[in-house]
Amino acid sequence: MPKLTFTLIGLLFLTLTSQAGTPINGLLERIDTNASRKFAIEYVKSDIDFFELDQKGKKVVIRGNNHVSIATGIHWYLKYYAGIHLTWNNMQAKLPDVLPAVTKKERHETMLKHRYYLNYCTHSYSMAFWDWERWQQEIDWMALHGINLPLAITGTASVWRNVLIRLGYSTDEVNNFVAGPAFQAWWLMNNLEAWGGPNTANWYEQQEKLQKKILKRMREFGIEPVLPGYSGMVPNNAKEKLGLDVSEPGLWCGYRRPAILQPTDQQFQHIADLYYEELTKLYGKANYYSMDPFHEGGSVAGVDLDAAGKAIHAAMKRANPNAVWVAQAWQRCPYEEMIANLPAGDLIVLDLYSESRPQWGDPSSTWYRENGFGAHDWLYCMLLNYGGNVGLHGKMTHVINEFYKARDSRFGQTLKGVGLTMEGIENNPVMYELLCELPWRKSLFTSDEWLKNYIRARYGKSDPQIEEAWELLRTSIYNCPPSSTQQGTHESIFCARPSLKAYQASSWSEMQDYYKPEDVIKAAGLMVEAAPRFKGNNNFEYDLVDIVRQAVAEKGRLVYSVVTSAYLAGEKELFKAASSHFLHLIELQDSLLGTRDEFRLGKWIGMARNMGKTDAEKDWLEWNARVQITTWGNRQAADAGGLRDYAHKEWNGLLKDFYYLRWKAYFDYLEAKLNGQEPENIDFYAQEEAWTQKQNPYLQETEGDATSMAQTIYRKIFH
Repeated sequence: MPKLTFTLIGLLFLTLTSQAGTPINGLLERIDTNASRKFAIEYVKSDIDFFELDQKGKKVVIRGNNHVSIATGIHWYLKYYAGIHLTWNNMQAKLPDVLPAVTKKERHETMLKHRYYLNYCTHSYSMAFWDWERWQQEIDWMALHGINLPLAITGTASVWRNVLIRLGYSTDEVNNFVAGPAFQAWWLMNNLEAWGGPNTANWYEQQEKLQKKILKRMREFGIEPVLPGYSGMVPNNAKEKLGLDVSEPGLWCGYRRPAILQPTDQQFQHIADLYYEELTKLYGKANYYSMDPFHEGGSVAGVDLDAAGKAIHAAMKRANPNAVWVAQAWQRCPYEEMIANLPAGDLIVLDLYSESRPQWGDPSSTWYRENGFGAHDWLYCMLLNYGGNVGLHGKMTHVINEFYKARDSRFGQTLKGVGLTMEGIENNPVMYELLCELPWRKSLFTSDEWLKNYIRARYGKSDPQIEEAWELLRTSIYNCPPSSTQQGTHESIFCARPSLKAYQASSWSEMQDYYKPEDVIKAAGLMVEAAPRFKGNNNFEYDLVDIVRQAVAEKGRLVYSVVTSAYLAGEKELFKAASSHFLHLIELQDSLLGTRDEFRLGKWIGMARNMGKTDAEKDWLEWNARVQITTWGNRQAADAGGLRDYAHKEWNGLLKDFYYLRWKAYFDYLEAKLNGQEPENIDFYAQEEAWTQKQNPYLQETEGDATSMAQTIYRKIFH
């Protein structure tokens, strides 16, 4: 064979190998085998982010200026041309042999360069026990949804361990500072020390390796990770052990906060440099660092805030002169005095709760800042979910209108993007899908027209009955009033600690009735009626179970009012019948949610135990998992601190073995009182803590058919 032929074959092989190895082709192959052969991917240099959908022969062309823009275009095409919606519960799909053609070139571009993702809390409420397989899916999700600036805190404990050892701390002393796996977020936000620990050597090693894989994949996509920077946090004993000048930021929900090193202390820059040195050694330099000193009520008494801001900024710039500080706007943070004298362009402020308590300059806000964030860049963020709680919720129309209002205001000049800053994910996909599309849509649009297209994309086809169901949801439970500041979903009464005045499950919910329960119940009925036409459709079956779950929770609240009224009226028989019905609803809810692994306690605990090597380590990890979703903390933090049930979950297994037993004990107590007895008061914390210390197994596998179970339970309850 001639030498030239060998050369051409070699070049062709190298070209094909190179294409097969690109991040986009890898993404497509994870969606469906051979999917990469059905698309033509074209990169075009551009100063602004854009994607185009086009057609060449039988191949769909996705054109864009970088990997994330192209991935966003792929997702847009799959949704709006192929009727395939990739989301948390469904990251793989069977693509048709010949893709639906793009008959007219479609282009979307955005001047908003940043699309941020994740809250510190998300890493604990949702991601605490993830392995690489689950993280790989999430990074694919990020790319498909246009995310290019995610918070990446996995493995930060190893950085702190290395820094503290260099400062003279022992391994035991390090573990008296670092929080456990399910509570890393609040340790890194300077809220608490040690709770959930001590951590094992295996856990440190595992998290370090995992973070390296996470960052490698993000960087391959061109996604810029936001790594935790140094803001002055030190252990509480740093004053005695190291002779440091520290401030005492006080308590957080009963926990003593870490100390804050005064920015004027000569050791501030030395310790900051140690921190960035160890961080860079493990995970490389980042162009963005997250620092949130004095988060959520940390005392600033005696702290020179201007000096603190400058010290934090200077340390970051020494680590990387091109770096940008990313700060969460929550309550009074970041303090105006701390950021006022920092250079414009060196700070991005996440307006964490833009949909309810915006700080960008909206005068209607309860957290109004007259001058917004001054000259600093900021992102329009949606928080939506607190504690990883389960429940339908949103401000669909308001989120759209407020985004365009902010963009077109005088503060729009410093608006540089959007952010998804939820405390927990894998819920309410409709709202996150909406927010991710905002930067790519030039003009104001209505929620009703958008929702119809979303339904068709999510289920692969239109259906009048489904459209009617979602319209009921859009105008009711997804139409929370603009003025409402309630923290997430209308919480299920099943998850509330029992009393005669039970209403919300968590301490700070601020929830108020804003929709008619019958609208949700009717929507669930319409979904049940349409179910035979969508049998086997994964997205539909997830939504069916979730919407019927919401309807059962609404019914539970209605029945609860009968229970309390009967007790107060002394109607023994009615009380007994109503309380029994309420408990039966919890059992039915448990069975319904057992049909989907997204709603199974067994999945959460299974992920936790899978991280451990020894039985003792597995038990410790399970304890972390159980405590976080129930008591959250010790007795002081749970009750006096208000943390109990903050991360409550309507989950199979938890309903049956935790919430049911709690309500049953309370109803038995009330029944005894109705019968003239004087029963002992219930120590709910003792009952709850006992459950956290168990290791009884919960199945991870689903039980029963989702469609059949939803139909049976709905008709049993509502017909």
